[in-house]
Amino acid sequence: MIIKKYFSLTKPGIIFGNLITTAGGFFLASRGFINYITLLCAMLGISLVVACGCVFNNIIDRDIDKLMERTKKRALAQGTISVNVAFIYGLILGIAGFLILYIHTNQITLIIAFIGLLVYVGVYSLWLKRHSIYGTLVGSISGAVPPVVGYCSVSNHFDAGAVTLFFILSIWQIPHSYAIAIYRFNDYANANIPVLPVRKGILYTKVQMLLYVIAFVIATFMLTVLHYTGYIYFTSALILGIFWIRLSILGFSTKDDKKWARQTFAFSVICITILSIMMSIDVIR
Repeated sequence: MIIKKYFSLTKPGIIFGNLITTAGGFFLASRGFINYITLLCAMLGISLVVACGCVFNNIIDRDIDKLMERTKKRALAQGTISVNVAFIYGLILGIAGFLILYIHTNQITLIIAFIGLLVYVGVYSLWLKRHSIYGTLVGSISGAVPPVVGYCSVSNHFDAGAVTLFFILSIWQIPHSYAIAIYRFNDYANANIPVLPVRKGILYTKVQMLLYVIAFVIATFMLTVLHYTGYIYFTSALILGIFWIRLSILGFSTKDDKKWARQTFAFSVICITILSIMMSIDVIR
């Protein structure tokens, strides 16, 4: 039981999602020539760094977690794991992750992973999440780091491919996160967290989501425009983009905002998963 509690502190669902995008970035940069040791180490290293960030986030959010239905049973919110022990646990995870990246990848990958952790813990979790509606925008930076880590672990360059991946994932993160904020509206309101739906209203949030979805679709096309992927990926991006834009527009006429937001959240996960797979198999060699 105690092992399960420590495991849950790392938010395994988030780690799994990041592994998918990390692999997408890795295979995109590999262009069919795969070093499986580097792949394993990049994925293990970034998973440990993400786990570290999630543990620290649990420590920082333990007070507001008590006020939210979906988080009130977390170990730190209930006090079943001490803050000091959790801090050491998170520190060990982070050190292990950075050591793996340092030994088995390259310096630029290490720096990018560190920036992602710093933004997530130091800027987002410690400050902006509680004080600004722009917390989601800044938090999207750290969410875009894993695929860039995967890409740079192969390329050893922060080039146009890395920049494009960064924009794709950072833009994707915003409507994805706003969807969560809508269907978890009451939780965020009770904890006084200034997410966009709580501060600006759900209609305003829907408008922003539509704009970001359109921007996301345009960003996904850039991998093909810049000759990183072929037309199988492009076609997939186009079809998924049309469906997501349509779903976003349907949000303005829905009678059940929470149901629509859940559907949007689920589709966003499916969308980025499929795109990560397609960019892995449809690279231009």
